[in-house]
Amino acid sequence: MELISSAERNQLFESYTRDAFHLELRDDYSVPDEESPFTSWQRGEAVDYSYMESWTQLVRRAAQEGKTIRRVRVVTEPHSPYIRWEHAVTALNLEAGEEIRWLPRHQLPRDLTFPCGGNDWWLFDDRTLAIGHFDSDGRVLGSELVDDAEIIGECLRVRDALWEAAIPHSEYKF
Repeated sequence: MELISSAERNQLFESYTRDAFHLELRDDYSVPDEESPFTSWQRGEAVDYSYMESWTQLVRRAAQEGKTIRRVRVVTEPHSPYIRWEHAVTALNLEAGEEIRWLPRHQLPRDLTFPCGGNDWWLFDDRTLAIGHFDSDGRVLGSELVDDAEIIGECLRVRDALWEAAIPHSEYKF
């Protein structure tokens, strides 16, 4: 399996034309750029969110072009410290134009089977799939690009079911 870097995956945001959807299934992400802000937040200190600027600029540009960027976060309740922090930071994503919904893991449809080995994934324009791969410590290894119609069809089915079942950020009570 060949993996591309996060930077290479992010180039897909330059070429998609309509919709980018992210499914998040982890209760913790070990993202190097977030370690210091997360630690500061946990300590109740001021947090420098400048590391998010490139992402929020990308989201704003996409929204101005009439494109959507949306995600469903499937989370365990009670929430991990990381998910509590992620919830607190989501306002920055929303202000930029991203749509985010939450789905408690215990509310998943009973008959749901996750494609892609239960990994997170991005789906661009219903045709390009980037499956995230992580090491045992939760650090991102890279993304696997997939264009198999059957796998993408399963992801479309899961995306639509979860988007419908998930709770918009403004309504999700923490």
